[in-house]
Amino acid sequence: MPQLNPAPWLLIFLTTWLIFLTLIPTKIMKFTFPSHPTPKSKQATKTTPFNWPWH
Repeated sequence: MPQLNPAPWLLIFLTTWLIFLTLIPTKIMKFTFPSHPTPKSKQATKTTPFNWPWH
């Protein structure tokens, strides 16, 4: 049964993962974002607790 022979497929599997782990993360990390998110105000928001009707 040729599908049980791991010789050709093991090399393809290892080569694919080698590409995934070396080339692709370096390409992804080169992307820069146009702006970093910043909060609109430095003041902390004050919240009021909600009274649950069944509590």
